[in-house]
Amino acid sequence: MAVQLQEAQLKEQVRLTDGNEAAAWGALYAGCRHYFGYPITPQNEITEFMSREMPRHGGVFIQTESESGSIYILHGAAVSGVRAMTSTSGPGFSLMQEGISWIVEHEAPAVIVDVQRVGPGCGGGGPGGQVDYFQVTKPSGHGNYRLIVLAASGPQEVFDLTQLAFYLAEKHRILVIVVSDFLVARMQEPVNMRTIDFGPLPEKPWALVGKGKKDGKRAWFFAPCLSEGVVTFYDRLAAKYKRIKENEVRYDSYLTDDADLLLVAYGSTARMAKRAVEMGRAEGLKLGLFRPITLWPFPEQQMRDMAVKAGKVLVIEDGPEGLVEDVRYMTLGKVPVHFLGYWGRHVPTTAGVIYPERILEEVKSLR
Repeated sequence: MAVQLQEAQLKEQVRLTDGNEAAAWGALYAGCRHYFGYPITPQNEITEFMSREMPRHGGVFIQTESESGSIYILHGAAVSGVRAMTSTSGPGFSLMQEGISWIVEHEAPAVIVDVQRVGPGCGGGGPGGQVDYFQVTKPSGHGNYRLIVLAASGPQEVFDLTQLAFYLAEKHRILVIVVSDFLVARMQEPVNMRTIDFGPLPEKPWALVGKGKKDGKRAWFFAPCLSEGVVTFYDRLAAKYKRIKENEVRYDSYLTDDADLLLVAYGSTARMAKRAVEMGRAEGLKLGLFRPITLWPFPEQQMRDMAVKAGKVLVIEDGPEGLVEDVRYMTLGKVPVHFLGYWGRHVPTTAGVIYPERILEEVKSLR
């Protein structure tokens, strides 16, 4: 006998939760009621949460046969105009690339949460790492496109940025990636849960809802680059990307006004770097931190200005060279850019962490 579930009500509350469940809660509070995913560590808690909570909130959960299945079902939901998402980690995100390219061509708003783990290749599901930077900021699907990429440094920010992701996706008709990592996924903190109002959004005349709801009119073509011409299509995308770069840059800075060495980091590593700044300041070292929140569009001018003012940069990233490559490019050779990568972990295995003490040790070596 089927059990009728009464739709649960979302309310303002403070809940102790980790980064994975914070992403799922953020999606629910944003009005997402369609989730399609496939298990892969270290994001399985998102899939498990959605399998339990989506039906309770009047939504749809589908465990797909693969990540490829997830992205194509997400594509179908997105072009119908509903709020939908999936989540994965690096190997699964790789399998989604072709589907992402189609979502981009159809300018369908959707959200993906990518919880990074160590790599390359299959990597390891347990150990942490920040090894998806190139994949999310320089997408490897066909078509030379851009995605908005939001990088969270803790559960509260995961919750907030997931809501922001749905808003930006619909505002610009674009796919938005929320980037987390193993440490952010596992850390717990009190999260202030509430629905965030980011402002009005445009109507969705493009949504495939059936001609019966459009006065019998077909108002959208399924292959815009063919129907309007490739040049026109790419010119329109270029104009969109320009608007996004002008209006959606987000970053955080800490004690940068008088810094003579600027630390640059994102995600969980930025939390370690912030503590290193505080430890260094206690010893009289003038350290500051620049944390990009949008990995694309990257806060290029803001970072460059702070880097030039400080005169020296240290990029900390729990992986091989990724972010540091962009920082070197964006500083235009005006300041030396140093790098502390995965070898800075406290143990020589894939399970290590770059602790603040190790960052401070690197800072002192640059003096």
